[in-house]
Amino acid sequence: MPDLKSSPANQQVIDTAGEVRKGEELNLTKLIPWLESNIPNLKGQPKVTQYSGGASNWTYCLSYTHQNATSREVILRRAPAGTKAKGAHDMGREYRLQAALKPVYCYVPEMLGHCEDESVLGAEFYVMEKLNGLIPRKNLPKGVTLKPDTTKQLCLNALDSLIELHQVDYQAAGLSHLAKGNGYTQRQIEGWSARYTKAKTWNVPSGKYVMNWLRNNMPSHEHICLTHNDFRFDNLVLDEKDPTKILGVLDWELATLGDPLMDLGNSLAYWVQADDDTLAKSTRRQPTHLPGMLSRKEVIDYYLKKTGFKVENFAFYEVYGLFRLAAIAQQIYYRYHHKQTDNPAFKNIWFFVHYLLWQCRKAIKGKR
Repeated sequence: MPDLKSSPANQQVIDTAGEVRKGEELNLTKLIPWLESNIPNLKGQPKVTQYSGGASNWTYCLSYTHQNATSREVILRRAPAGTKAKGAHDMGREYRLQAALKPVYCYVPEMLGHCEDESVLGAEFYVMEKLNGLIPRKNLPKGVTLKPDTTKQLCLNALDSLIELHQVDYQAAGLSHLAKGNGYTQRQIEGWSARYTKAKTWNVPSGKYVMNWLRNNMPSHEHICLTHNDFRFDNLVLDEKDPTKILGVLDWELATLGDPLMDLGNSLAYWVQADDDTLAKSTRRQPTHLPGMLSRKEVIDYYLKKTGFKVENFAFYEVYGLFRLAAIAQQIYYRYHHKQTDNPAFKNIWFFVHYLLWQCRKAIKGKR
């Protein structure tokens, strides 16, 4: 069991939102009437706070009070302002996908309402239930320390929840309509290559070497299943009393019918371990460095053993995950570079793009 240090009712360890960023405020004059008309039991003016973890969609907590006590909290997600890639930040798709997944995958939050009318907030948005628990971001919440064996169990439980998603019978669940499925690998390589090229700015590499290597090394076989494509610890909600227990999986923007090994490769791109270099450690956004956490190699070995997949060379999936992350980072930086956002956190992402492409080359040479 975890060692929960003393804090008033453990309030400090529960994940909370903070002050709304400048320029990202919600228009409550239009939002409140929509909420009252479309979602039962949402009456009055909520207190609005914003989560800082996301670099893509904007996520808010709406807290309603009754007789000076919080009576209900819901989460609102909307697309960011500014030009976006075609198909990205599709709130309607994210909403419908989670609504369809909920009956067959218990970790999905309950969907409450979806608004296509951009005149309400200036962008499409949806509202869902709030899962109360711990979110392990760069570090575990203050007041929570885990022994190495407990940390390992958390790691295994997280991987098991990813494996459970990959093993959902999406055809029996009537989810075949979510995406094309077959041909996923080639679509991803071509799609992310095109996105990176379109978002390229003068201060990042062309990426052609990595793109060509991926095209020339695509596996001859792919397995199609439900994939999350952004599966990280900071997208998990953990039980307050037992942080090894997964309560929910968040941020389904990129979920689809795809290849599970590519999904795992996506997760490994964020997996900064204790013996990584200083630059990697500076970019860490989840507690994968803690004693007891599996290394990237151990993650791969555990996943393959648990699922029975046979892979001769996992390098393709690692390089794909790293390059995809480079493309995502570059898209974010492109918005900052062209003054579509002034979030200071995005100012130096271009340097991270250089680093990711260097990591791609290392993985291609088998030195990562």
